[in-house]
Amino acid sequence: MRRQTKSNESLSYRESGVSIDAGNELVERIRHVAQETFRPGVLQGLGGFGALFEIPTQHYKNPVLVSATDGVGTKLKLASMLNRHDTIGIDLVAMCVNDIIVCGAEPLYFLDYYATGKLQPEQTETVVRGIAQGCLQAGCALTGGETAEMPGMYQSGDYDLAGFAVGIVEKDKIMTPERVKAGDLILGLASTGLHSNGYSLVRKIVEVTHTDLAQPFEDTSLGEKLLTPTRIYVKSILTLLESVRVTAICHITGGGILENLPRVLPQGMSAKISKSSWRLPALFQWLQDKGKIEEIEMHRTFNCGIGMVICVDPKDADAAIASLEKSGEQVRALGEISASEHTEVVWHH
Repeated sequence: MRRQTKSNESLSYRESGVSIDAGNELVERIRHVAQETFRPGVLQGLGGFGALFEIPTQHYKNPVLVSATDGVGTKLKLASMLNRHDTIGIDLVAMCVNDIIVCGAEPLYFLDYYATGKLQPEQTETVVRGIAQGCLQAGCALTGGETAEMPGMYQSGDYDLAGFAVGIVEKDKIMTPERVKAGDLILGLASTGLHSNGYSLVRKIVEVTHTDLAQPFEDTSLGEKLLTPTRIYVKSILTLLESVRVTAICHITGGGILENLPRVLPQGMSAKISKSSWRLPALFQWLQDKGKIEEIEMHRTFNCGIGMVICVDPKDADAAIASLEKSGEQVRALGEISASEHTEVVWHH
C-alpha cells in the first residue's frame, strides 16, 4: 500500500526525496579523490562556497584567463544503458579542456555539476573518479563542484553532467585567426572514437536497426567501443607549443571538421583537405553503413577519426609531427591553408 502523509505529520527534506546524509556521504567519498588532482595554486579543498586558485603571475607578464563549459550530451544515456559510469567523467573534462587548449592556454582548475533525481553515492563517486582521472590527464585541479538531488526532474537512475574549466595564457601567445596564413600545413590528431558528439544519431541508428550493443566489435563489444572516452590533447599540445610556433588549433566537436575548422581561420582563407589523407575508422564506417548516412552528413556530425587539428608553417611541420608523435599522438597531414573568397573547408581527392 502506498504510504500517505497526513496533514498534521511532520515533514522533512528526506520525505520530499532529498537525502542530506547521502550528500554528506558523497563529499567524504570524493574528498581525497579531488585532492589527488591538486596542483600549485589551489588554496583550499572541497567544502567551501567557492574554489580559490592563486594566479601564477610570476610566470606571466600579461596573463589572460580562458574559461570553457560543456557537457557530454546523450552519451550519458548510453552510459546508463550499459551501466558503465567510470569513464564519462573523462569525457566531461575533455570537452572543456580541449576547448581551452585551442586558445593556447594551460588548464588550471575544473569544477563539475552533477544533477540527479535520487543520489546514489557509490555511482556518483564512480563518475567523480572519472572526472578526477580526466583532470590528471589534463594537468588541472578538481577544485569543487555541485551535486543536486532533484526528485521529479529526472527518471530513476538518470543524471546529468556539466563541467567548467579555467585556464591561463600569455596575452601575446593567444591563438587568433590572424596568425594563419596561406601555405600553412594542416595536421590532424587521431581521435579515440566518437568522443562526445553525435550520440543522438548513434542511439537512433541502434534503435532503428535493433542493434545489440553487446555484439562483438573489434577487440571489445560495440557498446564498450561507443563508450571509449574522449582523448585529452592538452599535455601533447602544451609540449608542442614550447618548441614550435603553431598558427591555429581546432577542437573537432559537434559539426565535425566542416563546421569547426572555419572558426579558427581568418576571412579570405580556406582549408583544402585531401579526402585520402586518412582512413575512416571502423566504428565510423559501421555507423555510416548501418545508418545509410551520406558522406556530407558524416563529416558534419562526427569527428570521423580526427579529434584535433593543428596548423603550422611548412618549415615547422617535421618538428611539430615529431613532438606530437613523441607525446603519443597519431598525426596525419590533412592538407593546407589557401587564399579563398570564402572561409570554408574544401575537400579534394
